[in-house]
Amino acid sequence: MPQTDVLAVVGTCPPERHRYAAGLAADTARTFFPAARLAMALDPVDEALALAPWAETSAGAVVEFPTGTPVTEVIGEFAHPSSPARLIGITCVVDAPHLLDDLGRDDYFAHRAPGGARTYRACALAAVTHIEYASTIVLVGWDALTTPDLSRTLAILSALSPRARLRLHPAPFPAPEQPAEYAAAQERPGWIAVLNDDHAPHMTDQRVSALRYEALRPFHPARLAALLDGRIESGDFGTVLRSAGFCRLATRPGTVAHWEHVGRMLSFQPLATDAELGADDELLAAGQDIAFLGLDLDGRALCAALDAACLTDDEVAAGRAAWALLDDPFPAWEEAGTD
Repeated sequence: MPQTDVLAVVGTCPPERHRYAAGLAADTARTFFPAARLAMALDPVDEALALAPWAETSAGAVVEFPTGTPVTEVIGEFAHPSSPARLIGITCVVDAPHLLDDLGRDDYFAHRAPGGARTYRACALAAVTHIEYASTIVLVGWDALTTPDLSRTLAILSALSPRARLRLHPAPFPAPEQPAEYAAAQERPGWIAVLNDDHAPHMTDQRVSALRYEALRPFHPARLAALLDGRIESGDFGTVLRSAGFCRLATRPGTVAHWEHVGRMLSFQPLATDAELGADDELLAAGQDIAFLGLDLDGRALCAALDAACLTDDEVAAGRAAWALLDDPFPAWEEAGTD
């Protein structure tokens, strides 16, 4: 049985997302499966996979996903070899006047994980990952912005998702959807492009920039926390909209953590331990490797402040036994690779 082509529509502004998704389905003669229908299921992604083969037209389906659906789960499930549907694009609908507010939210919404368990997901993280993994970003409400604000908004979106097509809606001229290939592993996010040294957004603005921070020494947790809660939070180096990458804390040696930050939401999650590496495995990061994207960034001052949050010469020389005694205000985590 041939796979059904599916265009996914995501976004954290339900009214605008729904209107666009319904219009897209009508304009492209595709069957429309709205978010309200998927939200009744324990797992919206599984529900989408079950519904897609029942599309009533040969063109396939437009599936609008509920706000809390992790877009990486959508990609992973649809890219599975046994999937009955083929993901040919992810359209993220962004409410232009509220983009910075959406990226700066500090609240959470409930999400039903596979199996029906209820978890909580940061709204800002949902907003930024929808943008980062999109093949097309549709900007609604853009006509309410001044020309400089529109330029800056487009540049932010392009920095976050440099491979996405940007479209204004209502569009000044027609721009048909173009299929995009989605495999299980994706390198669409701008922060990954920064770490790969190939970040080349096609929309730019002099206030929007990105930088890569690298350091071999681990962070002193207390100094890092003070920097994050103090000078970075207060905007001393400009507005950091998004940072992500890999880091190491001195009190947790041998473990590489995923640095995940957007707006006022920050987390460190263990990814791997050095002890788990095989002879042919590549080290994720020897120390710090973090991408920063934002407005009016003072990259030199930010990197100097991050350097100051790493261990000093004397602290490095003291060794791991001394590092274990350092103040560490961050939440404890389970060892990477454990259940």
